[in-house]
Amino acid sequence: MNGVLERTLGILELLSQHGQGMELAAIADTLNIPRSAVHRLLADLVRLGYVRQARGHGDYLLSTKLVSMGLSYLSNTGIVDIAQPLLNTLAEASGELVRLSVVDGERLTWVARAQGARQGLRYDPDMGSDARLSCSSSGWAWLSTLSDDEALALLVKQGLGPVEQFGPAAPTTLQAVLAEVQATRERGFSMTTDTYTAGLSAISAPVRFAGQAAFGVLTIAGPTVRFTPERMQALGPELVSTAQRLATLSGASPFFQLTTETSGSTASDGRTPIYAV
Repeated sequence: MNGVLERTLGILELLSQHGQGMELAAIADTLNIPRSAVHRLLADLVRLGYVRQARGHGDYLLSTKLVSMGLSYLSNTGIVDIAQPLLNTLAEASGELVRLSVVDGERLTWVARAQGARQGLRYDPDMGSDARLSCSSSGWAWLSTLSDDEALALLVKQGLGPVEQFGPAAPTTLQAVLAEVQATRERGFSMTTDTYTAGLSAISAPVRFAGQAAFGVLTIAGPTVRFTPERMQALGPELVSTAQRLATLSGASPFFQLTTETSGSTASDGRTPIYAV
């Protein structure tokens, strides 16, 4: 890892994965950066307010500054204001967690949610993380709107990830992932059970305009013991319909406008948003 900027961003990304903090030596060893260089970079990050040092020991942790910046950005783009009422309605109807992820370049990031479960088991993960394309229902839904070559390129770049980090049913080969992506195209929405996380089931539909790649993905997720294949199939049409309505409203958000323009379409061109297969 070379260059001050690359090293600095590497430290921030690493700390974002360790909420309990990390020692300087562990950061340096993980990123393969000299400890003296890590010390200088951490000192600057602490001075600027992006990192803090835990009292009583030497662990370094992210401050809330980056989180605040991200939330402020999302607020100013209007994404949450547009999507939240639809997410709330779908969560109420399904009784499960509903999440919206947005495509940002080669990343698919969860940015908004609504919890429909009022009792019993609840799946309620942290927001702001990127989806693993190879084993998440949202990843399969996005990839299904791309050509196989485009989907394969993204999968190769991100990688399948260590098997032990995901569910027991997670695909272990690129061919297996592409088979699931094809099944998603044919079905109209993705379905996963024990792939991303053990004991978790999910369905996802892309938010997009006809003939274009997705610029967002809408997901319903819940415990496998309750969110059965029959329940997922029953909720699939409503999920797809809500994703279509969200695409229709997307023109009010600058973020979605820029995203669709990048992919070759605009939210205000009058075309009917559908989940085309």
